Amino acid sequence: MRLKARRISAVLLALIGVIIWLFVNPQSYEEIFAPVENTGAENGLYDYDAEAVSVLRDGDKKAVDILEELEVKGRAPKTGYSREAFYSGWPTIDGCSLRQRIIKREFGDTAKLEECIVVAGEYDEPYTGEHRIYTDRSEISKIQIDHVVALSDAWQKGAQYMNEDIRYKIATDPLNLLAVDGVANEKKSDGDAATWLPANKKFRCQYVARQVSVKYKYKIWVTEAEKQAIAKILEKCPNEPAIGV
Repeated sequence: MRLKARRISAVLLALIGVIIWLFVNPQSYEEIFAPVENTGAENGLYDYDAEAVSVLRDGDKKAVDILEELEVKGRAPKTGYSREAFYSGWPTIDGCSLRQRIIKREFGDTAKLEECIVVAGEYDEPYTGEHRIYTDRSEISKIQIDHVVALSDAWQKGAQYMNEDIRYKIATDPLNLLAVDGVANEKKSDGDAATWLPANKKFRCQYVARQVSVKYKYKIWVTEAEKQAIAKILEKCPNEPAIGV
């Protein structure tokens, strides 16, 4: 009992000492109890790299060059993943939905608009290779906007260590978005290049080039199997350029 009492007394004296020290050094209170933000610093993931953005915009590198600069690691657990960790829906940019802007980008000069809404147009659907002609607004509503680097894939390869602002940019960056066939997109699900590639073989070089460009821009890593799958595709198109913003 005496030993227990002595221990309690020692703990109380230590607490009193800490309280007196904090009173004398109030700034230390803020340092000790300030919330700690998980920026992923242990993985070098503070923000997307401004230099990387410049490289992509200037066209200084090919996709094969970018691939070699990506970090190779295993997948992190999917624990905690949700789409809401990236974004809650398509943002409005200058009065128009990002979804409509991506469709308009793909349709090009053929896009017919009613205010911000694309109601008609045509384009070569990238994942199937089919030329699609749309004359009805309801048919256009079936087009899906795919994240070329799937959000759950990004989550398991670094994004979970990034702050919300960077995850939001990954989800809404036009570089990472394509207007595609719904069935093909659902087959892709959250697969990377090691588990899914477009049936349209003519588009595969551009597809993996876009993936590595997104991953390079946001410091998202690749698995060894993914890197080998991408490298195999790029062997057929070694001069495929990295894709800018």
